[in-house]
Amino acid sequence: MMSLAVAIEPERDEHIVAAVESTGAQVTTIDEARVLVWIGGPDGFPELPDHIEWVALKTAGIEGFVRAGILDDRRLWTNASGFYAENVAEHALALLLSGLRQINTAVLRHWDQAIDPAVRSLHGSTVTIAGAGGIGASLIPRLRACGARVIAVNRSGREVEGADRTVPTSEIASVWPDTDHVVVAAPATPETHHLLDASVFAALPSHAWVVNVARGPLIDQAALYDALVAGDIAGAALDVTDPEPPAPDDPLWSLLNVIITPHVANPSSGLTRELAPYVAENIRRFTAGDELLSVVSTERDY
Repeated sequence: MMSLAVAIEPERDEHIVAAVESTGAQVTTIDEARVLVWIGGPDGFPELPDHIEWVALKTAGIEGFVRAGILDDRRLWTNASGFYAENVAEHALALLLSGLRQINTAVLRHWDQAIDPAVRSLHGSTVTIAGAGGIGASLIPRLRACGARVIAVNRSGREVEGADRTVPTSEIASVWPDTDHVVVAAPATPETHHLLDASVFAALPSHAWVVNVARGPLIDQAALYDALVAGDIAGAALDVTDPEPPAPDDPLWSLLNVIITPHVANPSSGLTRELAPYVAENIRRFTAGDELLSVVSTERDY
């Protein structure tokens, strides 16, 4: 029996090549392949021949591919949802702890300049994860190890393991009175645009920190700035912004209670290394006729 033909584009990558070949599949050109592993972005995406049955994208967020009209319903599409969860969860925890412990403020001041006395402990607090999918599943045990309680918010309301409470997105307003801090980890869809807005910031306690490791447009950034300046919330730690990167004169840069990292929760240097074992597993599943991991719903854009 002929081995499965897999194309890796727009360039070969040693980690992905090794993963493909470990399954017995053959790396070939897109003209001969049944499967395309696309490790680039939307720009330069090729016109697909009909014999491509499945496209594996390297990113978890696929909004750029959706906007470009690349996804179709003639073949299977998978993204990397959940594949990088450990990296992103670790970064989310680091951002939250940095804000609560005022590390961001301390590094900008000399020893003899007192920092804000409102240093807080994560222990005993309640953290809401807005979009508790793969990242949430990895973040929950980390938060619990620090002594925090967790409210998980997801689309279905299906119980999330380890969470003290799970709430559907349609009822997210009900969690804010019980929330100390928020981690945003939801996919970017029309439904999640400005998931956190002025009404949310008004409902949160003044000691709340907001962490975003998802996509910038999930937060109304103008409303966030207003809430930070007014003291409605204590701080924000953002690995993603809207726009990205922020303009040099973006007012967020001027605030000491804001931490901005340059979209490095999942470092680009290790993307294909992290992706490789999942590509291999999905190739095995595809060959066996089993359900693939992280199949994209073209109706939901993730």
